[in-house]
Amino acid sequence: MKRVFALFAVIIGLSIISGTTFGAAPFYEGKTIRIIVGMSPGGGFDNYARILSRHMAKYIPGKPAIIVENMTGAGTLIAANYTYKAVKPDGLTICHINGGLLFGQLLGQPGIEFDAMKFNYLGTLSKENGVLWVTKASGVTGMDPWMAAKTQIKLGGTGIGAFMPDGVIRILKATIGLSAQLVTPYKGGADVRMAAESGELAGSVLAYDAMMSTWGKKFAAGEATIILQTVPKALSGLDKVPLAISYAKTDEARQLIEVGIHRNDEFSRPFLITPGVPKDRVETLQKAFLDTARDKDFIAECAKAKLSVDESSGEELRASVESTFKTSPALLAKLKDILYK
Repeated sequence: MKRVFALFAVIIGLSIISGTTFGAAPFYEGKTIRIIVGMSPGGGFDNYARILSRHMAKYIPGKPAIIVENMTGAGTLIAANYTYKAVKPDGLTICHINGGLLFGQLLGQPGIEFDAMKFNYLGTLSKENGVLWVTKASGVTGMDPWMAAKTQIKLGGTGIGAFMPDGVIRILKATIGLSAQLVTPYKGGADVRMAAESGELAGSVLAYDAMMSTWGKKFAAGEATIILQTVPKALSGLDKVPLAISYAKTDEARQLIEVGIHRNDEFSRPFLITPGVPKDRVETLQKAFLDTARDKDFIAECAKAKLSVDESSGEELRASVESTFKTSPALLAKLKDILYK
């Protein structure tokens, strides 16, 4: 009898150490997780989410099914508000939005119905690494001749509050005198590219990886050209393409680019879940997300799609958001005027 009790005690002890209850099935077993993407199908946001959905389940106890749904509108604001207000806090819904909305809350952007500090953050798979590109049909061959000619061209956006393209284009117009008309909103990067193909737009500012993944052949054929980078340091292979901040003439202009563009890039593509999800489920998803981002098969599939992986954890993502929320009131007032006036 003593041996039976001893064996039972060992089993209970092992179950406690492993973090599971003896005999209990994992919460996610037999469940389905939704990843809501606030952009249209075919763009960078959508591609990352779909690749994630094919690999993340193996790192979640119970191996749930994972599906992707697109909920477009208002630069992903509809998806963000829906996730915050309407999603049941059970850990079965992940949302992928334009991180510019998080900064938008700080700036008092109209229509925001969430508190960025209350979201649960899983992390990011990449940064935007924005590039300003134009089609051959636009007639623009480079930044210097364009700036000298002051020819106004049409650049596409996805909605007020979207960090990229809209926010970046507005900041560039205000800080370096970009001669462009922002045409917005399109449903996503894929729609912007389609409009450029038809001649409706001259170009836009979109993520470098997404552009190379979808338009790599067009750039190689000279049908489109990257003429500016909105990153702090030149991206690999773009050493001869100028940085936006190099055109800033004043300290204020440089600060606006650094805070409004460079710092925002750190959380520009967040994966998050609604407030109120039990802590153990949040931690399970955070760990699974990070493990997936470092999974060799996941990285290989991203590479095949010409998407790089530059992951950050949920904790790192939250720290970036918190840091941005400490921006000086004076600089915030200037950015608010630029982005929403």
